[in-house]
Amino acid sequence: MCRVVVPAALRQFTDGAASMTVEHPEGAELSDLLDALAARCPALIRRIRDEQGELRRFVNVYVDGEDARRLDGLSTSVPAGAEVLIVPSVAGG
Repeated sequence: MCRVVVPAALRQFTDGAASMTVEHPEGAELSDLLDALAARCPALIRRIRDEQGELRRFVNVYVDGEDARRLDGLSTSVPAGAEVLIVPSVAGG
């Protein structure tokens, strides 16, 4: 089980929840966790993963404070008790 933190910009897809506890198998990878999250919040996952199942380039996902892209991407290990933070990129100037 781990905690997924959802920013305000995406809470409309979680019925307003700022965080959720997600069950996942022992030794799970980020892709497994996102699959479990997709079962609960399919509209949220469409904002995180593209049609090929890859992380969208404008969304960053952190596992215990580490950028998943700099680790093993969707193969990043998500240990029990981990905190997963979803952060959409913000454009501006």
